[in-house]
Amino acid sequence: MTDLRFDGRTVLVTGGAGGFGSATCRSFGDRGANVVVADLNLEKAQEVAADIPSALAIRMDVTDPESIQAGIQSAVDSFGGLDVLVNNAGAPNRSGPLEETSVKDMDWLYQINYRSTVIATQAALPHLRASEIGNVVNVASISAKRPRPGHAVYCSLKAGVEALTRATAVELAPEIRVNSVSPVIAETGFVKNAMGSDKIPDDVRASMVAGIPMGRTADTQDVANAIVYLASDLASFQTGVCLDVDGGRSI
Repeated sequence: MTDLRFDGRTVLVTGGAGGFGSATCRSFGDRGANVVVADLNLEKAQEVAADIPSALAIRMDVTDPESIQAGIQSAVDSFGGLDVLVNNAGAPNRSGPLEETSVKDMDWLYQINYRSTVIATQAALPHLRASEIGNVVNVASISAKRPRPGHAVYCSLKAGVEALTRATAVELAPEIRVNSVSPVIAETGFVKNAMGSDKIPDDVRASMVAGIPMGRTADTQDVANAIVYLASDLASFQTGVCLDVDGGRSI
């Protein structure tokens, strides 16, 4: 459908070299977008960009406001504007009791999961306002609604991303649409950060999947599809939507 095309439009994805991010970058690229793959790991960002017909890989540290600002300016300088911002970058803490979560860890979680979304949106606003379709898609987490033990600060920050989505949707309408997706766990780099393992142990996976009516964890493409839809003309009347991509876990 032509409503899912992004020909001539520019999309910047933070955390673009990760699991959700790389699938999202490729999905926009497949639909004709100019894609800016923004990631702390420039080498991996370049690998993703190499698979996309029109793409730019940039190093962006979303905990550094100056790096965010410079990255968005690079996108505008390279492609003449910015139409879609996907605030995807984020990370969990290693699972553990709340009383063992240090102030340093709290500050880092806040910077990467919440503050980066605010700052990137602020930096992108002048360019999104100049676009005919300017919109933002934030990546929250189903843990905002259905938290698991051991990640209290992370879960509450992702709830903040959902609240931020609704608040900015009201403030920026009708010029700019703002929506978010809330994925259930997927076997991406997130798992290693949260569990200290490259794969979810079989017993843990069985426990997690037992709470997901669709009977599996999320695939990165599930999340990318939802992001592309919310950014597309098909969703032109949707703003402030916090779309669960969770196989029914939130029910």
